[in-house]
Amino acid sequence: MNDQDVGVVAAGYDAVYGALPTSPTFHRLWRAHASGEDFPAGFDHISFLTLGEARTMADALALHAGDTLVDLACGMGGPGLWMARESGTKLIGVDISAVALAASRQRATDVGVADARFVQGSFAATGLDAGSADGAMSLDALQYAPSKQAAFTEIARVLRPGGRFVFEAFELDPARVAGLPVLGTDPVDDYTPLLEQAGLDGLRYEETPGWRERLTAAYQSIVDEKAALTAEMGEAAYGALAGEVTLTLQLQPYRRRIFASARKR
Repeated sequence: MNDQDVGVVAAGYDAVYGALPTSPTFHRLWRAHASGEDFPAGFDHISFLTLGEARTMADALALHAGDTLVDLACGMGGPGLWMARESGTKLIGVDISAVALAASRQRATDVGVADARFVQGSFAATGLDAGSADGAMSLDALQYAPSKQAAFTEIARVLRPGGRFVFEAFELDPARVAGLPVLGTDPVDDYTPLLEQAGLDGLRYEETPGWRERLTAAYQSIVDEKAALTAEMGEAAYGALAGEVTLTLQLQPYRRRIFASARKR
C-alpha cells in the first residue's frame, strides 16, 4: 500500500469517526449484532470485541497498576480506555486518524482516565520509544496493515522483554483478496510465523467463537439501514463504511477471526 492509499484509508476513517457521534442507529445496530448489549457504556467501539473477550484480553495482558499499555489502531479509544481503567495502567493509543485521536482524548476525560495520551502513527511506525510498553493490544485491525511483519517487528521493539502483545484480527484468504487495495497488499492466513520472526513467542492462538455470524449480521444490518444511516452520518461517511461492508459480504475474504497472545523474548 503506497502513501496515496494510506491517505485514502485515513480520510475514510476520519469521515466515519467524525460521523459516528451523530448516528444513534449505528450504535444500536453495532451493540445488537457486534459488541453486545452488555458492553460498558462510554467505551463503545467499531470492532467485534465483546465484554467477555475484553475480560479474556485483560487477563492475557497480565498488567499491573502503573504499567504502560499501548493500543494500536486504537480508533476512538473505547476498549483501551476500559482496559486502563480496569487495570490502573497508563495508556498510549496510536492511530492514523486525527479525528479518532481527538475523540479519544475527549473520551478519556469523559470516563475519568487521566493517565492516557493518544498519538498519530501506524502499526509499522508508532513513534514510541523502544522498550517503553509493558503490554500492547490491537483489535480487528492488523489485517489492514500494509506489512504485517513490519507491524510485529515494531510491536516487539516497543515492548519490554517479557511484555505481552494480545490481539484479535482476521486471517485473510489470499486467493479471495488478490489484486484488491489494502486487504490484497499483504494477505496473511496465519500470523503465527510472523510473531515468531519478530521475537514474540506465542502463548495462545485460537478462533473466536461465532465471529462469522456476528460479522454477517452486523454488516447486513448496515446495508439494510442505508437510509437512516445516510441521514445521520452523511453520504461521505456512510459511503466509506458501506464500501468495506459490501466488499466483505460479497467476497467473504476472511478465513477466521482469531484471538492471540504472545510474549516478547
